[in-house]
Amino acid sequence: MHLTFEHDPRGESRTLIRRADGAEFELTSYSRKHAVPHDLVHAVVERELGIPDGIYGCIAAGAVFSSMTQTGGKKRRDAKVRSARILEVARGIGISETLVGVFFWAYERGRAPQAEVRKAWGVSNPGACPYGDERITRTADVLGEVGATWQASAEPLVFPWPTNLLASDGQSSVRRARGRTGRVARA
Repeated sequence: MHLTFEHDPRGESRTLIRRADGAEFELTSYSRKHAVPHDLVHAVVERELGIPDGIYGCIAAGAVFSSMTQTGGKKRRDAKVRSARILEVARGIGISETLVGVFFWAYERGRAPQAEVRKAWGVSNPGACPYGDERITRTADVLGEVGATWQASAEPLVFPWPTNLLASDGQSSVRRARGRTGRVARA
């Protein structure tokens, strides 16, 4: 998947998305009051922390959100069903939203996010936070670099998305459960 973040003349931003299947979308961001677009913070946090079923991992797998407009490529005949299937099993979107809020807060205030990330994790997830201080610091550093680049130039910002960072399509467990007849095996 290929992401390009563009400055919008109205002070907003928009994300141009070209998926591996050839579908192209535009995602408009509404974060005028912030130094860095919310959607760009999502991309940084999800990529750096390796959240496969966050917003962009879901999009890479075939999900389409209501805030997206298809601008090119063929529309899949099963696009709505596939999108719903992906979003039904995605658990990382809520985690991503929570962590993006923390990194956004830390970036805007010039603060270190480690303790806040651990606290935010504990509010909605059982067990210890899986991200150590080094990884959290690296994510904050990358956000700082990307944010500085965004603010310094009106040029589009190209953001590489890893090919292996995508959500499950909800079908792999069904495929494994199928017998030779092609039907789902029942216990």
